Amino acid sequence: MDPQIAKPVQNLGKIFDAIQTAAEKGVNLVVFPECALTGYCFDDLKEAKEYAKPIPGILTELLRKYCSDYNVHIIVGFLELDQSRIYNSAAFVSPNGLIASYRKIHLPYLGIDRFLSKGDQPFGVYPSEIGQIGINICYDAAFPESGRIMMLQEAELIVLPTNWPVGAECNPQFVINTRAFENRVNYMAINRVGTERGTQFIGQSKIIDFQGHTVAEGDSSSEEIIYGDLDLLGAREKHIVNIAKVYELDRLKDRRVEFYGPLVGTEKP
Repeated sequence: MDPQIAKPVQNLGKIFDAIQTAAEKGVNLVVFPECALTGYCFDDLKEAKEYAKPIPGILTELLRKYCSDYNVHIIVGFLELDQSRIYNSAAFVSPNGLIASYRKIHLPYLGIDRFLSKGDQPFGVYPSEIGQIGINICYDAAFPESGRIMMLQEAELIVLPTNWPVGAECNPQFVINTRAFENRVNYMAINRVGTERGTQFIGQSKIIDFQGHTVAEGDSSSEEIIYGDLDLLGAREKHIVNIAKVYELDRLKDRRVEFYGPLVGTEKP
């Protein structure tokens, strides 16, 4: 998707059209990029505040109606207004209403993230009719602890709405496949395309299975929908036995947590 900054009505129209198109193919979940409803490269907080919306609110109710009309779930990114604070958030919406929302925890010095409040809620995995879904946003994927926590919370799929700009090509090429592989969890990273106020975005959305294999991939410039089938229950099995019994691995039991203290500051590296 190529969201247009400060044009939420136009962006909602694109989202509605994509939901309708995807639903005709029988999908369960439709995912949109980071800040898909609002745009990303605002110059200051005052400008962005006009387009930020509360969660839950009128906007999430409208999204619920879309989901109900087409019997799908969606995850979509936009700016969330909570009293005087604004967050970079994503809403997870079902035909029955809002399931959960997530506030971006790691904020780079880029676009509107320069001015926003940091996410203040823990990583979570959200049960739904379609599976156990975890959510990160963009820069969160640069911190492997983010995905690992959701794996430990029994995520079957991690969804990453993102706005990767030029210079972030290693993310679709290597990083997100690694996150899927190291946690043995399905992964969807959905990026935007286009140029916004001088910042060019690289597309290359990907759907990845729990073995780290790319199931579907978008190109770098076109608005398009990519589709993929994922085995969510298979992601729960962390115990791997090679067919020839050459090796045996367990992504949970083989961890040595007694040596991980430096990661969370409980002891010196």
